[in-house]
Amino acid sequence: MLRPMSKPSYAASANVPPDAGVGFKPEHAPQIFNDAAGVGFFEVHAENYMSDGGPMHAVLGALRDRFPLSLHGVGLSIGGSAPLDRAHLHRLQHLVAVYQPGLFSEHLAWSSHGSNYLSDLLPLPYDAETLDRVADHVDQVQNVLGTPMLLENPSTYVAFERSSMGEIEFLAEVVARTGCGLLLDVNNVFVSATNHRYDPYAYLDAFPMDHVGEIHLGGFWEDSDLDGGPLLIDSHGAAVADEVWRLYRHAIARAGPVPTLIEWDNAVPAYGVLAAEARRAASVLGEPVGAALFQHAKAA
Repeated sequence: MLRPMSKPSYAASANVPPDAGVGFKPEHAPQIFNDAAGVGFFEVHAENYMSDGGPMHAVLGALRDRFPLSLHGVGLSIGGSAPLDRAHLHRLQHLVAVYQPGLFSEHLAWSSHGSNYLSDLLPLPYDAETLDRVADHVDQVQNVLGTPMLLENPSTYVAFERSSMGEIEFLAEVVARTGCGLLLDVNNVFVSATNHRYDPYAYLDAFPMDHVGEIHLGGFWEDSDLDGGPLLIDSHGAAVADEVWRLYRHAIARAGPVPTLIEWDNAVPAYGVLAAEARRAASVLGEPVGAALFQHAKAA
Protein backbone atom coordinates (compact mmCIF):
# COMPACT_ATOMS: atom_id res chain seq x y z
CA MET A 1 0.00 0.00 0.00
CA LEU A 2 1.26 3.50 -0.85
CA ARG A 3 2.04 5.71 2.11
CA PRO A 4 -0.27 8.74 2.39
CA MET A 5 1.39 12.13 2.29
CA SER A 6 1.47 13.85 5.66
CA LYS A 7 -0.11 17.20 4.79
CA PRO A 8 -2.65 18.23 7.42
CA SER A 9 -4.15 21.11 5.45
CA TYR A 10 -3.98 22.89 2.09
CA ALA A 11 -4.49 26.35 3.54
CA ALA A 12 -1.05 27.52 2.43
CA SER A 13 -1.93 27.25 -1.32
CA ALA A 14 1.71 27.25 -2.54
CA ASN A 15 2.34 30.23 -4.82
CA VAL A 16 -1.31 30.84 -5.77
CA PRO A 17 -2.41 33.91 -3.81
CA PRO A 18 -5.76 34.32 -2.02
CA ASP A 19 -6.96 36.31 -5.01
CA ALA A 20 -9.40 35.81 -7.88
CA GLY A 21 -8.47 34.02 -11.10
CA VAL A 22 -10.01 32.81 -14.34
CA GLY A 23 -9.65 29.80 -16.57
CA PHE A 24 -7.08 30.44 -19.29
CA LYS A 25 -8.35 30.42 -22.88
CA PRO A 26 -5.70 30.66 -25.62
CA GLU A 27 -7.81 33.14 -27.59
CA HIS A 28 -7.51 35.54 -24.66
CA ALA A 29 -3.70 35.44 -24.59
CA PRO A 30 -3.13 38.80 -26.36
CA GLN A 31 -5.36 40.65 -23.89
CA ILE A 32 -3.88 38.84 -20.88
CA PHE A 33 -0.26 39.54 -21.79
CA ASN A 34 -1.08 43.16 -22.59
CA ASP A 35 -3.21 43.77 -19.49
CA ALA A 36 -4.41 41.05 -17.12
CA ALA A 37 -7.03 43.49 -15.79
CA GLY A 38 -6.44 42.64 -12.16
CA VAL A 39 -6.73 38.85 -12.45
CA GLY A 40 -4.54 37.21 -9.82
CA PHE A 41 -3.95 33.74 -11.29
CA PHE A 42 -4.96 31.41 -14.11
CA GLU A 43 -6.17 27.83 -14.18
CA VAL A 44 -5.74 25.36 -17.03
CA HIS A 45 -7.20 21.93 -17.68
CA ALA A 46 -4.38 19.40 -17.55
CA GLU A 47 -5.75 17.24 -20.36
CA ASN A 48 -5.48 20.12 -22.85
CA TYR A 49 -1.69 20.07 -22.48
CA MET A 50 -0.87 16.36 -22.57
CA SER A 51 1.07 16.69 -25.80
CA ASP A 52 4.71 17.20 -26.67
CA GLY A 53 5.66 20.81 -27.32
CA GLY A 54 4.02 23.07 -29.88
CA PRO A 55 2.49 26.56 -29.76
CA MET A 56 0.10 25.74 -26.90
CA HIS A 57 2.99 24.84 -24.61
CA ALA A 58 4.92 27.94 -25.66
CA VAL A 59 1.98 30.12 -24.63
CA LEU A 60 1.46 28.17 -21.40
CA GLY A 61 5.14 28.56 -20.54
CA ALA A 62 4.90 32.31 -21.06
CA LEU A 63 1.78 32.42 -18.91
CA ARG A 64 3.50 30.44 -16.13
CA ASP A 65 6.46 32.83 -16.22
CA ARG A 66 4.18 35.80 -15.48
CA PHE A 67 1.30 34.48 -13.38
CA PRO A 68 0.59 31.88 -10.69
CA LEU A 69 -0.90 28.73 -12.18
CA SER A 70 -3.49 26.24 -10.95
CA LEU A 71 -3.77 22.89 -12.78
CA HIS A 72 -7.22 21.28 -12.90
CA GLY A 73 -7.67 17.66 -14.01
CA VAL A 74 -10.84 16.23 -15.52
CA GLY A 75 -9.74 12.77 -16.66
CA LEU A 76 -8.22 10.78 -13.79
CA SER A 77 -11.54 9.15 -12.87
CA ILE A 78 -10.64 9.21 -9.18
CA GLY A 79 -13.84 7.39 -8.26
CA GLY A 80 -13.71 4.78 -11.00
CA SER A 81 -13.81 1.09 -10.14
CA ALA A 82 -10.80 0.31 -12.36
CA PRO A 83 -7.18 1.09 -11.43
CA LEU A 84 -5.96 4.56 -12.36
CA ASP A 85 -4.65 4.90 -15.90
CA ARG A 86 -0.88 4.87 -15.29
CA ALA A 87 -0.06 6.45 -18.65
CA HIS A 88 -2.45 9.31 -17.95
CA LEU A 89 -1.01 9.75 -14.46
CA HIS A 90 2.55 9.90 -15.77
CA ARG A 91 1.57 12.49 -18.39
CA LEU A 92 0.15 14.49 -15.52
CA GLN A 93 3.37 13.97 -13.55
CA HIS A 94 5.33 15.42 -16.48
CA LEU A 95 3.08 18.50 -16.63
CA VAL A 96 3.48 19.14 -12.93
CA ALA A 97 7.25 18.75 -13.16
CA VAL A 98 7.51 21.16 -16.10
CA TYR A 99 5.11 23.90 -14.99
CA GLN A 100 5.19 23.46 -11.19
CA PRO A 101 1.66 24.75 -10.63
CA GLY A 102 0.82 26.15 -7.23
CA LEU A 103 -2.27 23.94 -7.01
CA PHE A 104 -3.50 20.72 -8.58
CA SER A 105 -7.11 19.57 -8.31
CA GLU A 106 -9.39 16.80 -9.54
CA HIS A 107 -13.02 15.74 -9.15
CA LEU A 108 -14.80 13.40 -6.79
CA ALA A 109 -16.32 11.53 -9.72
CA TRP A 110 -15.73 8.77 -12.25
CA SER A 111 -15.48 9.22 -16.01
CA SER A 112 -14.13 5.98 -17.49
CA HIS A 113 -15.11 2.36 -17.98
CA GLY A 114 -12.41 0.04 -19.24
CA SER A 115 -10.72 1.82 -22.13
CA ASN A 116 -13.71 4.09 -22.74
CA TYR A 117 -13.61 7.69 -21.49
CA LEU A 118 -16.88 9.54 -21.03
CA SER A 119 -17.32 13.27 -21.53
CA ASP A 120 -18.96 13.67 -18.15
CA LEU A 121 -18.18 13.55 -14.44
CA LEU A 122 -20.47 10.95 -12.92
CA PRO A 123 -21.56 10.64 -9.26
CA LEU A 124 -20.58 8.03 -6.70
CA PRO A 125 -22.30 6.23 -3.85
CA TYR A 126 -20.92 7.38 -0.51
CA ASP A 127 -20.11 4.14 1.29
CA ALA A 128 -17.13 2.27 2.76
CA GLU A 129 -16.22 0.52 -0.49
CA THR A 130 -16.14 3.76 -2.49
CA LEU A 131 -14.24 5.51 0.31
CA ASP A 132 -11.50 2.87 0.29
CA ARG A 133 -11.17 3.14 -3.48
CA VAL A 134 -11.12 6.95 -3.63
CA ALA A 135 -8.61 7.20 -0.77
CA ASP A 136 -6.35 4.66 -2.46
CA HIS A 137 -6.52 6.57 -5.76
CA VAL A 138 -5.80 9.90 -4.06
CA ASP A 139 -2.79 8.32 -2.34
CA GLN A 140 -1.49 7.10 -5.70
CA VAL A 141 -1.90 10.51 -7.34
CA GLN A 142 -0.18 12.37 -4.51
CA ASN A 143 2.72 9.97 -4.34
CA VAL A 144 3.33 10.06 -8.10
CA LEU A 145 3.04 13.86 -8.27
CA GLY A 146 4.94 14.43 -5.03
CA THR A 147 2.42 17.02 -3.87
CA PRO A 148 -0.99 17.05 -2.20
CA MET A 149 -4.00 17.46 -4.44
CA LEU A 150 -7.37 19.13 -3.99
CA LEU A 151 -10.53 17.06 -4.36
CA GLU A 152 -13.61 18.89 -5.68
CA ASN A 153 -17.15 18.39 -4.40
CA PRO A 154 -19.43 17.40 -7.31
CA SER A 155 -22.67 18.72 -8.71
CA THR A 156 -25.18 15.86 -8.57
CA TYR A 157 -28.56 15.06 -10.04
CA VAL A 158 -29.22 11.64 -8.51
CA ALA A 159 -28.52 10.05 -5.13
CA PHE A 160 -27.67 6.41 -4.40
CA GLU A 161 -29.79 4.29 -2.08
CA ARG A 162 -26.66 2.38 -1.05
CA SER A 163 -24.96 5.50 0.33
CA SER A 164 -24.27 5.10 4.04
CA MET A 165 -22.78 8.55 4.71
CA GLY A 166 -23.28 12.12 3.57
CA GLU A 167 -21.08 13.91 1.06
CA ILE A 168 -19.34 16.10 3.64
CA GLU A 169 -18.61 13.12 5.90
CA PHE A 170 -17.20 11.28 2.88
CA LEU A 171 -14.95 14.18 1.85
CA ALA A 172 -13.75 14.74 5.41
CA GLU A 173 -12.81 11.07 5.71
CA VAL A 174 -10.83 11.18 2.44
CA VAL A 175 -8.94 14.19 3.81
CA ALA A 176 -8.25 12.40 7.11
CA ARG A 177 -6.96 9.28 5.36
CA THR A 178 -4.83 10.91 2.66
CA GLY A 179 -3.89 14.43 3.76
CA CYS A 180 -5.34 15.86 0.55
CA GLY A 181 -7.05 19.25 0.43
CA LEU A 182 -10.44 20.24 -0.91
CA LEU A 183 -11.63 22.39 -3.78
CA LEU A 184 -14.96 23.90 -2.76
CA ASP A 185 -17.12 24.52 -5.82
CA VAL A 186 -19.80 26.88 -4.50
CA ASN A 187 -21.87 26.63 -7.67
CA ASN A 188 -21.89 22.84 -7.29
CA VAL A 189 -23.14 23.27 -3.72
CA PHE A 190 -26.03 25.43 -4.93
CA VAL A 191 -26.85 23.12 -7.85
CA SER A 192 -26.86 19.96 -5.71
CA ALA A 193 -28.76 21.62 -2.87
CA THR A 194 -31.46 22.79 -5.27
CA ASN A 195 -31.71 19.43 -7.00
CA HIS A 196 -31.84 17.43 -3.76
CA ARG A 197 -33.83 20.01 -1.77
CA TYR A 198 -31.45 20.77 1.10
CA ASP A 199 -30.08 24.00 2.58
CA PRO A 200 -26.82 25.10 0.88
CA TYR A 201 -25.91 27.33 3.83
CA ALA A 202 -26.17 24.40 6.23
CA TYR A 203 -23.90 22.45 3.84
CA LEU A 204 -21.27 25.21 3.99
CA ASP A 205 -21.57 25.49 7.76
CA ALA A 206 -20.67 21.79 8.04
CA PHE A 207 -17.94 21.82 5.36
CA PRO A 208 -14.31 21.33 6.59
CA MET A 209 -13.18 24.81 5.57
CA ASP A 210 -9.72 24.39 7.14
CA HIS A 211 -8.82 22.10 4.25
CA VAL A 212 -10.11 24.26 1.39
CA GLY A 213 -7.27 25.34 -0.90
CA GLU A 214 -9.32 26.77 -3.78
CA ILE A 215 -12.89 27.80 -4.55
CA HIS A 216 -14.71 27.61 -7.89
CA LEU A 217 -17.56 29.83 -9.02
CA GLY A 218 -19.51 29.18 -12.20
CA GLY A 219 -22.87 29.36 -13.90
CA PHE A 220 -25.75 26.93 -14.34
CA TRP A 221 -28.66 26.22 -16.64
CA GLU A 222 -32.21 25.97 -15.31
CA ASP A 223 -34.54 23.11 -16.17
CA SER A 224 -37.29 21.15 -14.41
CA ASP A 225 -37.47 17.56 -13.21
CA LEU A 226 -40.19 15.01 -14.01
CA ASP A 227 -42.36 16.40 -11.20
CA GLY A 228 -42.04 19.95 -12.46
CA GLY A 229 -39.64 20.97 -9.69
CA PRO A 230 -36.41 22.93 -10.25
CA LEU A 231 -33.46 21.10 -11.79
CA LEU A 232 -30.17 22.93 -12.20
CA ILE A 233 -27.39 21.83 -14.54
CA ASP A 234 -23.78 22.80 -13.82
CA SER A 235 -23.00 24.26 -17.24
CA HIS A 236 -19.85 26.41 -16.90
CA GLY A 237 -21.56 28.46 -19.58
CA ALA A 238 -23.06 31.49 -17.85
CA ALA A 239 -22.29 34.26 -15.39
CA VAL A 240 -22.28 33.46 -11.68
CA ALA A 241 -25.85 33.75 -10.38
CA ASP A 242 -26.77 36.17 -7.61
CA GLU A 243 -27.72 33.27 -5.32
CA VAL A 244 -24.25 31.77 -5.80
CA TRP A 245 -22.56 35.11 -5.07
CA ARG A 246 -24.45 35.29 -1.77
CA LEU A 247 -23.43 31.73 -0.95
CA TYR A 248 -19.82 32.55 -1.85
CA ARG A 249 -19.77 35.49 0.57
CA HIS A 250 -20.95 33.11 3.28
CA ALA A 251 -18.19 30.63 2.40
CA ILE A 252 -15.48 33.31 2.50
CA ALA A 253 -16.78 34.61 5.82
CA ARG A 254 -16.22 31.13 7.23
CA ALA A 255 -13.01 30.16 5.42
CA GLY A 256 -11.23 33.50 5.08
CA PRO A 257 -9.59 34.55 1.79
CA VAL A 258 -9.06 31.54 -0.51
CA PRO A 259 -7.90 31.51 -4.16
CA THR A 260 -11.13 31.76 -6.16
CA LEU A 261 -11.63 30.83 -9.79
CA ILE A 262 -14.30 32.03 -12.21
CA GLU A 263 -15.06 28.86 -14.18
CA TRP A 264 -16.54 29.62 -17.63
CA ASP A 265 -15.78 26.95 -20.25
CA ASN A 266 -18.79 27.00 -22.61
CA ALA A 267 -20.07 29.96 -24.62
CA VAL A 268 -16.92 31.71 -23.43
CA PRO A 269 -17.31 35.50 -23.41
CA ALA A 270 -14.73 38.19 -24.08
CA TYR A 271 -11.83 38.31 -21.65
CA GLY A 272 -13.10 41.55 -20.16
CA VAL A 273 -16.28 39.81 -18.99
CA LEU A 274 -14.27 37.10 -17.20
CA ALA A 275 -11.94 39.68 -15.65
CA ALA A 276 -14.94 41.66 -14.36
CA GLU A 277 -16.33 38.53 -12.68
CA ALA A 278 -12.91 37.93 -11.13
CA ARG A 279 -12.78 41.48 -9.79
CA ARG A 280 -16.19 40.96 -8.22
CA ALA A 281 -14.86 37.84 -6.47
CA ALA A 282 -11.77 39.79 -5.36
CA SER A 283 -14.02 42.40 -3.76
CA VAL A 284 -15.70 39.66 -1.71
CA LEU A 285 -12.29 38.34 -0.67
CA GLY A 286 -11.50 41.79 0.71
CA GLU A 287 -14.69 42.14 2.77
CA PRO A 288 -14.44 42.21 6.58
CA VAL A 289 -14.71 38.73 8.07
CA GLY A 290 -18.18 38.16 9.48
CA ALA A 291 -20.03 40.61 7.22
CA ALA A 292 -21.65 37.89 5.12
CA LEU A 293 -22.49 35.79 8.18
CA PHE A 294 -24.28 38.80 9.68
CA GLN A 295 -26.21 39.46 6.46
CA HIS A 296 -27.28 35.82 6.18
CA ALA A 297 -28.38 35.69 9.84
CA LYS A 298 -30.30 38.94 9.35
CA ALA A 299 -32.05 37.59 6.23
CA ALA A 300 -32.94 34.34 8.01
